[in-house]
Amino acid sequence: MIPSSFIQELLNRVDVVEVIGRYVKLKKAGSNFSGLCPFHNEKSPSFTVSPTKQFYHCFGCGAHGTAIGFLIEYCGLSFPDAVGDLAQSAGMTVPQDENRIAPQERNQKLAAGAALTETLVRAMDYYRQQLRASQRAIEYLKKRGLTGEVAARFGLGYAPEGWQNLDEAFAGYEGAPLVEAGLVIDREESGHARKRYDRFRDRVMFPIRNTKGQVIGFGGRVIDEGEPKYLNSPETPVFQKGHELYGLFEARAAIRDAGYAIVVEGYMDVVALTQLGVPHVVATLGTACTAAHVQKLTRQTDRIIFSFDGDAAGRKAASRAFEASLPFAADNKSFAFLFLPTEHDPDSFIREFGRELFLKEVENAVPLSAFLLREASLGNDLGTAEGRAHVLFCAKPLLQALPSGALRVQIVRELARLAQVSADEIIEIAQLPRPSAPRRAPPRSKRMAPSPIESQIMRLLLAEPRLIAEIDATQRAILDAYPLAAMTLLVSACDATTPGATLASVSDNLLQGPEGAFFAELLRQVMDGPDTDRETGLAELKAAIHKLRARQIKAELSRLADSGLADPATASRMRELMDEQRRLPPSSGT
Repeated sequence: MIPSSFIQELLNRVDVVEVIGRYVKLKKAGSNFSGLCPFHNEKSPSFTVSPTKQFYHCFGCGAHGTAIGFLIEYCGLSFPDAVGDLAQSAGMTVPQDENRIAPQERNQKLAAGAALTETLVRAMDYYRQQLRASQRAIEYLKKRGLTGEVAARFGLGYAPEGWQNLDEAFAGYEGAPLVEAGLVIDREESGHARKRYDRFRDRVMFPIRNTKGQVIGFGGRVIDEGEPKYLNSPETPVFQKGHELYGLFEARAAIRDAGYAIVVEGYMDVVALTQLGVPHVVATLGTACTAAHVQKLTRQTDRIIFSFDGDAAGRKAASRAFEASLPFAADNKSFAFLFLPTEHDPDSFIREFGRELFLKEVENAVPLSAFLLREASLGNDLGTAEGRAHVLFCAKPLLQALPSGALRVQIVRELARLAQVSADEIIEIAQLPRPSAPRRAPPRSKRMAPSPIESQIMRLLLAEPRLIAEIDATQRAILDAYPLAAMTLLVSACDATTPGATLASVSDNLLQGPEGAFFAELLRQVMDGPDTDRETGLAELKAAIHKLRARQIKAELSRLADSGLADPATASRMRELMDEQRRLPPSSGT
């Protein structure tokens, strides 16, 4: 668990404009920066980044967050990876639990990883240079229908024939970690002599990038006949096949534009489909689809289509992808499975039948719910009690892997109809937890729109949360006792992050909480409003709190006067309120 104090210090050190500027073209716009939103299509910039507030917000689609949130949403990084990436750029070391890796060892691994990626980039540049010089490799790509533009987009190259060509690129095999990067094989020969030679020879080279755009490995395809047809980099400290997807870095914007991702089996399918107008496509790296693959994709989109060949191998691959997807099949996620005719892969299908027909097939892909029922029913005779019982036996682990929610409820009902039992009986047989009762909405009074003075106080606190520590005890007591849910949440969030509180450090939890819609609008106002220096902001906050209290006192005095009660307690309370009213600054009056 990364301490919140470290997160605050990190957000205070990094520059959100610099971080986002690596991926989005930003221009100065007053005190802020603006650009085209990377999270939705737009022609006029509505994406604003504030260097003073260290926050970004899109007035078009509502995307917002900190530098950490941007890396998570745009690059698809996990929270620890996003924090680690920013910490490295800021020269900070992420604190670790005692049972985890020591900081010194972690820094050594980061340095080794940087050396590997630098070596891989140099190799990519070399392979690209060799492609330009190889007419044979160029003709092969042209025969596959690829243009120079798409080859450049994916950084395609060529590893020439011969055993030690990388010697030319690196001036020897000893000066760079070529073996560690998986580019060179180090083999012991007879007499204990060692020989190093290139792993990739006479192959079209496909650089594999991570979500940050760093080259982490290669896939190589033979040009003529030969085995293996595809050869991948081995596992290295920067490359794990079960965690990476080919083409994801290049496809991120297209995936967001299309609203879904297509997962295929090969590098060439990705490049060819991109060439043919279907750029929202990625591929696994010569391995079955894993839970890590699915999780990485669900950070990019809520809808994923798996496309496989219709043969036995394709159906086996689909089953593995289906199993990997089950734990992520929440109600807001959609998974489907497309099976093409056995004689076609996505590349050949779209070339023969066209882009529109291929996309129509994608739309008609088998949804996960239907695939589950088909998997459970496969080979079982639904006309017999034994067959229906075996369906339930097969379905049990699949249902248990699904997250609880409306989708599982729907699947249970369909399965109950199929197996001729009740939904309650399936819940009992599969040992599923019972659906919980829906939560009741909070009372309307707690969700009423705040008044202008209440909104002003909250805008000031959201823009500069550290002001909460600079008001006096009387002013703080007014806020603590104020009966407004949003005010209570904001004050608590400011308390939790002081003394390093910033808009960036308090907003994420507020936006995800029960008053999220209100705070999203408040955030829009803060981002759109002028920057105020801290001294002015504090003066405005104190004045607004006094004014808020003055209105409270006036309302209570009016209520007591209208009650018509003349008992000593009422009279005493009215005297207390009037004394407090006189002590308030004159500007607090209404």
